[in-house]
Amino acid sequence: MNLPLLEKLKISKNQQIKQLAVLIDPDKAKNKDLDYLVGLAESQEVDYFFVGGSFLKEENTNKTVNHIKSISEIPVVLFPGSPSQISPYADAILLLSLISGRNPDLLIGRHVEAAPKLLQANIEIMPTGYMLIDGGRATAVSYISNTMPIPADKGEIAAFTALAGVQLGLQIIYMDAGSGALYSIPSKMIQQVSALVDVPIIVGGGIRSVAQMKEAYTSGADVVVIGNALEKNPDLLSEMAACKRSFALK
Repeated sequence: MNLPLLEKLKISKNQQIKQLAVLIDPDKAKNKDLDYLVGLAESQEVDYFFVGGSFLKEENTNKTVNHIKSISEIPVVLFPGSPSQISPYADAILLLSLISGRNPDLLIGRHVEAAPKLLQANIEIMPTGYMLIDGGRATAVSYISNTMPIPADKGEIAAFTALAGVQLGLQIIYMDAGSGALYSIPSKMIQQVSALVDVPIIVGGGIRSVAQMKEAYTSGADVVVIGNALEKNPDLLSEMAACKRSFALK
């Protein structure tokens, strides 16, 4: 029996198995480059493809999801720029509630609009508390969402924000410095969040090196997401995957 992805994610956390997700922006994906990256991800035992971006066209999302699934067995999880960006061909969706901001539209408003589409799509829903963290520069996410990120030196605020999300019933916490961030999320902040919540923690944004990835894992990240770095150098994935595997040997 195939377990739901959320259940697998929780089991991996409980067993302290680190995981790796590759983020693909459908508006940038070209089949030739995508084929190479997906093939590399298969060979390196990547755990998930996250498909999403801030300016998604629905047709690009469907096209990209279908293409990945035609050549790979790795689960495809939607990471929508807004809750309305849904593809019925994906395996699951990170249903994001932007708990770091105060924009009610992205806490519940857009979700009401998306609910009928999700019901019809019949894909696994993974309720996720999404926290935007300052990565040293303005990002598309902060602009589009009309919210301020949590300052990078305010770990206590991040920790209690995550805790509030979990107390509301959210099943995953996603800490994101945003696409193109200058800096990754500080290890101290990840540690503070990890100490207060017992749900899987996903960390992304600004991670460009194995050292940064290792630091995120060591600080409490259960899943590390790599996106922009692979657009510039897809072969970096082999080093990232080796870093993930090294934690399984400890």
